[in-house]
Amino acid sequence: MSRIGLVGSRARVERDWALLPPEGVAESVLPEWRNTVSKVLTAPAMGAAFVQYELALAAGGGTQQTLADGVQSFLFVFEGEVRLDLNGAGHTLTSGGFAYMKPGSRFSVDAEAPAKLLWLKKRYVPYGSQKPHDLVGNENKLPGETYMGMEGVILKTLLPVDTIWDMAMNIFTFPPGGSLPVTETHVMEHGLVFLQGQGVYYLGREWMEVQKGDFIWMGPFVPQSFYAAGAVPSRYIYYKDVHRDVTL
Repeated sequence: MSRIGLVGSRARVERDWALLPPEGVAESVLPEWRNTVSKVLTAPAMGAAFVQYELALAAGGGTQQTLADGVQSFLFVFEGEVRLDLNGAGHTLTSGGFAYMKPGSRFSVDAEAPAKLLWLKKRYVPYGSQKPHDLVGNENKLPGETYMGMEGVILKTLLPVDTIWDMAMNIFTFPPGGSLPVTETHVMEHGLVFLQGQGVYYLGREWMEVQKGDFIWMGPFVPQSFYAAGAVPSRYIYYKDVHRDVTL
């Protein structure tokens, strides 16, 4: 039976930021991925300098491909388990598992049972003679640090803080009632996915309700902040471009 009446949405796409609830993001197919439903969360068409996907793999789903020269990638397991072969090294990634893939990497992903992934790609910006290397881990095994002395607000950095990398992937955890201590405004952009909880995010000039599964893109210099609400801690994973000077 068709729906009767108007349909509302929390989705907002502005010039320099966007909020996308999961139910409104259209499903698509990527030709390199078999038995996989993809959602393109952000891309240069939106104004971002990277592309970020949500991938839902059915049993038997996966891929085998090679990243283009100069293109790097980051994979994170939301749910389930996948087998990853990265430049000849095999790994099993479970929930919270991640892999950074250096530019031009050869890799395959295989799922025996349904799994859900975050996949991000961006062009690498060189600096000096050193090059990034593959890195595989699990956020559940990484220590977190108290952020700016605020008890209960924990930051996990998934990639080393080093100029070899031109990107960061971090996870923030906020207790109910916790918040960022300031409204931030900076040149770095973000691609953010809520892993747990709910709250309100300040974007531009507005406070927007957010919850598990939501995606936020924040372009350069967008005023931004977060306040956690609800009964459980709020957690989100986010990308940030770092360690490079401004291109003129």
